[in-house]
Amino acid sequence: MDSKYQTSGDDESKVAMTTVKSLEQSSDSSSTADIPQQPIAAVMTTPIDLETRPEPTATEGLMALVKSSWINALVVFIPIGIASHFVWSSTVTFILNFIAIIPLAKLLGFATEDIALRTGEVIGGLLNASFGNAVELIISIISLTQNLVVVVQASMLGSILSNLLLVLGMCFWFGGIKYTEQKFNETVAQTSASLLFIATTSLLLPAAFYASVGNKETSEELTSDILNISRATSIILLIIYFSYLFFQLKTHKDLFLQAPAEARRVSYQVNQQRRSTTGTDIEQLNANSTSPSQNAHDNEEEEEEVPQMPFWMAIIVLLVITALVAVCAEFLVSAIEDVVEQWHISETFVGLILLPIVGNAAEHLTAVTVAMKNKMDLALGVAVGSSMQIALLVTPLMVIIGWGIQVDMSLLFNVYETAVMFIAVVMVNYLMMDGKSNWLEGLMLFALYILLAISFYYYPDAASSELTSA
Repeated sequence: MDSKYQTSGDDESKVAMTTVKSLEQSSDSSSTADIPQQPIAAVMTTPIDLETRPEPTATEGLMALVKSSWINALVVFIPIGIASHFVWSSTVTFILNFIAIIPLAKLLGFATEDIALRTGEVIGGLLNASFGNAVELIISIISLTQNLVVVVQASMLGSILSNLLLVLGMCFWFGGIKYTEQKFNETVAQTSASLLFIATTSLLLPAAFYASVGNKETSEELTSDILNISRATSIILLIIYFSYLFFQLKTHKDLFLQAPAEARRVSYQVNQQRRSTTGTDIEQLNANSTSPSQNAHDNEEEEEEVPQMPFWMAIIVLLVITALVAVCAEFLVSAIEDVVEQWHISETFVGLILLPIVGNAAEHLTAVTVAMKNKMDLALGVAVGSSMQIALLVTPLMVIIGWGIQVDMSLLFNVYETAVMFIAVVMVNYLMMDGKSNWLEGLMLFALYILLAISFYYYPDAASSELTSA
């Protein structure tokens, strides 16, 4: 009897060793569908191993680029929009180039995400936010050269509000419809929220200074003081932003590389399965949460995360699309003044609502897509990270560029605009405090954005705090 049990134990040990060896071999294999994949946490915290995968060809990359989204059908508006500047009215030029920038923003996001897959989630989120803001940066620089300070300031504020309320709200909403509750790295989220609060403070100070000293100084002295405060503040904000990059990529990168919470999340379907199982079955379900049979759908999504273009092709696509965005943005901005007069809307509404919708198209689609895949850390890195980048990098950079080209671009927003940003940052901070999200929180953010859009539709340009009217 003892010999029998001993033989059975040896057999079980051999089976266990064989299973371990097969799992180790499968993690190094380059095949996809029929071989178990690595756990989600391991996949999301390290860059994709490209050495074991064949590099996509140029033809495959081009086909992937064309088929990446149905929005690509709008690329026909790119040549039409460019031609309209020389043929048709300002209204037609504005509309056509407005539509043309949408697929360009999506293609820009696709190429950026393809490159980001080779770098890992932290740098990938940074790249998505950076190149996603390329549209706003180009539009703002062109507007600044044409002395449209109100449009630039409204575009900066609108981009922050659009990312914080509209994009993040849609992430919470659509992700919450598919999953009961989604979790994310609350420490990273709170760090981003704190940096946004610093950016909000940098807008409050010039407005408070203007309200306190406005009647005690001449217009020239007040303008000079506000510009000096804004330029000094901008330099400090840039130092804070680059310090944050050093914090994120060097000294505390482990904090940003924690196993993402999506590896521990469950969907409605899994919840229903758990309700209909016994306690033992629940333990089995938890133990097998990363098994191939349980995560067949997740494996299909992970297959989509493989780079689909050669690296050199992705770089060329980025450069070409950026150039096309610059051309379309030039014609779009040149038509703004005529459109404002013909449509009887304010420059503030155009800059605050319309332009950010176009400029944030890439971040919006990317963030919502990854949120529906239960990757909320990456979604927040794109949505909140983009807002933080606009506030700490693009806005102070516009002040510095205006300084160089002798345009009075400052951080002076009036009380209403500053209060709106303060409300948005505080609202988002409260919702991210617990490190969890659901569809109702997304609906609240979206509703707040609609309320602000309605109020700014009736907001007159005369109320804007442009220094020339001080």
